[in-house]
Amino acid sequence: MRLYLYYLIALGSSYVTSTYGPHQRAQMTGDILLGGLFPIHFGVASKDQDLAARPESTQCVRFNFRGFRWLQAMIFAIDEINNSSTLLPNITLGYRIFDTCNTVSKALEATLSFVAQNKIDSLNLDEFCNCTDHIPSTIAVVGATGSTVSTAVANLLGLFYIPQISYASSSRLLSNKNQYKSFMRTIPTDEYQATAMADIIEYFQWNWVIAVASDDDYGRPGIEKFEKEMEERDICIHLNELISQYFVDHEIKALADRIENSSAKVIVVFASGPDVEPLVKEMVRRNVTDRIWLASEAWASSSLIAKPEYLDVVAGTIGFALRGGHIPGFREFLQHVQPKRDSHNEFVREFWEETFNCYLEDSPRLRESENGSTTFRPLCTGEEDITSVETPYLDYKHLRISYNVYVAVYSIAQALQDILTCTPGRGLFANNSCADIKKVEAWQVLKQLRHLNYTNSMGEKMHFDENADLAANYTIINWHRSTEDGSVIFEEVGFYSMHAKRGAKLSIDKTKILWNGHSSEVSHTVLDILQVPFSNCSEECDPGTRKGLIDSMPTCCFECTECSDGEYSNHKDASVCTKCPNNSWSNGNHTFCFLKEIEFLSWTEPFGIALAICAVLGVVLTAFVMGVFVKFRNTPIVKATNRELSYVLLFSLVCCFSSSLIFIGEPQNWTCRLRQPAFGVSFVLCISCILVKTNRVLLVFEAKIPTSLHRKWWGLNLQFLLVFLCTFVQVVICVVWLYNAPPSSYRNYDIDEIIFITCNEGSVMALGFLIGYTCLLAAICFFFAFKSRKLPENFTEAKFITFSMLIFFIVWLSFFPAYFSTYGKFVSAVEVIAILASSFGLLACIFFNKVYIILFKPSRNTIEEVRCSTAAHAFKVAAKATLKHSTASKKKSNSIGGSSGSTPSSSISLKTNSNDCDQSSGKHRPRVSFGSGTVTLSLSFEESRRSSLM
Repeated sequence: MRLYLYYLIALGSSYVTSTYGPHQRAQMTGDILLGGLFPIHFGVASKDQDLAARPESTQCVRFNFRGFRWLQAMIFAIDEINNSSTLLPNITLGYRIFDTCNTVSKALEATLSFVAQNKIDSLNLDEFCNCTDHIPSTIAVVGATGSTVSTAVANLLGLFYIPQISYASSSRLLSNKNQYKSFMRTIPTDEYQATAMADIIEYFQWNWVIAVASDDDYGRPGIEKFEKEMEERDICIHLNELISQYFVDHEIKALADRIENSSAKVIVVFASGPDVEPLVKEMVRRNVTDRIWLASEAWASSSLIAKPEYLDVVAGTIGFALRGGHIPGFREFLQHVQPKRDSHNEFVREFWEETFNCYLEDSPRLRESENGSTTFRPLCTGEEDITSVETPYLDYKHLRISYNVYVAVYSIAQALQDILTCTPGRGLFANNSCADIKKVEAWQVLKQLRHLNYTNSMGEKMHFDENADLAANYTIINWHRSTEDGSVIFEEVGFYSMHAKRGAKLSIDKTKILWNGHSSEVSHTVLDILQVPFSNCSEECDPGTRKGLIDSMPTCCFECTECSDGEYSNHKDASVCTKCPNNSWSNGNHTFCFLKEIEFLSWTEPFGIALAICAVLGVVLTAFVMGVFVKFRNTPIVKATNRELSYVLLFSLVCCFSSSLIFIGEPQNWTCRLRQPAFGVSFVLCISCILVKTNRVLLVFEAKIPTSLHRKWWGLNLQFLLVFLCTFVQVVICVVWLYNAPPSSYRNYDIDEIIFITCNEGSVMALGFLIGYTCLLAAICFFFAFKSRKLPENFTEAKFITFSMLIFFIVWLSFFPAYFSTYGKFVSAVEVIAILASSFGLLACIFFNKVYIILFKPSRNTIEEVRCSTAAHAFKVAAKATLKHSTASKKKSNSIGGSSGSTPSSSISLKTNSNDCDQSSGKHRPRVSFGSGTVTLSLSFEESRRSSLM
């Protein structure tokens, strides 16, 4: 029974090795066998299988010349290796290459052939059969092309750990090594291509695009990554569509309608040539020529799309192409292909017939033509000159995919070479052992490929990264129309380096790019040809404006909003307006910032000059008054005004006027710290002198008989002590202020177009205490001055002090609202005006009347005049006191005598005449007489007493 089972397996294996897999193939035996999967045809014929009979294999249609060239690249590389004396000597590589027809079903049919052969070989049936025609196991597979096809193949090959190296499948999903264990590739992943596409769109400042992707494992992941990159760059996708070569007509037309009606002018396509072709045909039929196509590498150089009849629509396409490589001798190899010479390659016959549009003898297509199932073609011999026709097969100028195939084959060969030259004890397998090259298995080759690191014949370092991908770069191409024959020229206009620094990855020469096929139209100028097309949702915003969002619209659709004052934008399409620096302000168009004008209460401006003149005038007038008082210091008027305190008072007024000058000019830290204390101390010194002088005279005159106690208590030393104490309190306030919160220079940037340099007072409370204390002293002074307003005018200036205090209060009560409602330099100006106004009020009210008497009325500046005035005041006071006493006595008498008695009426009369004040006499004797004639009051002021009061 067991022998019978082995017999059936052997019989099945014989059947499998001879018939399993697609009939059309390229095959050559060898010691080690490589598999190959290439899209020799673009697709399969659609055929409804009703299963009325055994289903037939679907027929592949539309020959792919580029796919056949890729197949030839694999055969060429294997021939080179077999002829090499250094690489795999004494070992012959064979191959079995199948056509995938760009479909999953055909690719899996071929892959099953590889897997079945490897599985049968694992049964070791050599003892039961004579396997002279035995085909060895396939130890590695080169292919496939499309990512969808490679995904299906990888799932199957991964079960048996058969290494698969793809030359054109770039889907980022295939980098998942947990799912695709044996998949490797010599093409960059779409992870980078999607980023590169987004970088190009950003480079040309487009923000409104259409995205089209093939409905497979290549297009969907690629466009998904592209969407993420666009979101990061704030670029909008207006339409996001899927496409397939199997779409029916109404689906294609509906898609073309949406694209044609879209305002986006850039179409990004992540798809293969066969998938894109139906859409391009429809766009050509509609003559939609105002679009820019951005092509992924899968169709950037596709012969299906790059046709002269499509150029009116697709000319100007920007595509990503793989970096081209040089394959020495490959050109001659391509030219020497012939059906009779290449009998091991069954695809050559079809290639020949499609190239020369003929049929070879004994061709199955010839019989189909005779039966009328295909179009008629003439016969050909198979010896025609291949170089005499134009065919994509001979396009060896830019070998990209072909070079990837070449690299894939050499990578497998180098892995086998490493196994061949492995030294026992340094191998990659268990116990550092080496694999046997004669019995090498697929999983051992996969292990060796993962550790591959070599330098190829071109001097390039070759190794696979952790995702089994080869590092590579992209070439950016632009589709031009040839001026000679109107064919498509792939012009290199830049490159994209994936591993360069950010900002240096993309390099494009815009002068080489031609847009929308304009180069073929004579009516367009050079400027039209080179000008980048517009593909934005909204018109660009001019400098001085920014993009404002529109409700319910994507962020790429905006309205242009003028920048606010103090902000600017100096380039088009600014997302935000940039705020000007603190020392700058925006111009009228908001396109740039200019330096703000710096303002402060300057010495050179008219207002500052006027205030300075007033301050200097105040100093001069005060100095003049002081000079008059010093010169006439021994006159009665000067003596009567307490000349020592008057000197201090005049000095303080000089300080007041001078302190206002510190408020003028550019504020510095030292001036800010000096000006308020100088003003506060000067004014307190001034008010203190007035307060002490006024209060002293008031107390003396209110005393009925000035005693020695009054003279002692109100001596000159005590007066100065009181002035010092009052001033010292203000000094303490200033010291505490300067210590805890010292004022400093401050630049106020809050005002448009102007920088005000002012003083930051440090503490508004401290400033309030300073001015409040001054006002408190002034209020006390006003109180005493008001009480002494009726004293002799020659003796005290009480009335004028009262008036000066009123002026002081009016000025400083007006100061506070004005101070806190102004800004900038006017704050200093308000305080200067307040200082000057109050200082002039004090100077004028207190001293100008006396200066007038001293200079212009010297007759009143005599001892007699002072005596007369003083005596008159004294008698008035005495008379009032006596009258008050008499009235009180009369009321008392009336209360005692009642109605029985009466008191004779009495009268009081004050008799004075000009003769009473005899200017020549040394004494004054005014009289006060009462009606009863019984009392006579006589007061005499000696010179010594008068002098003591002065």
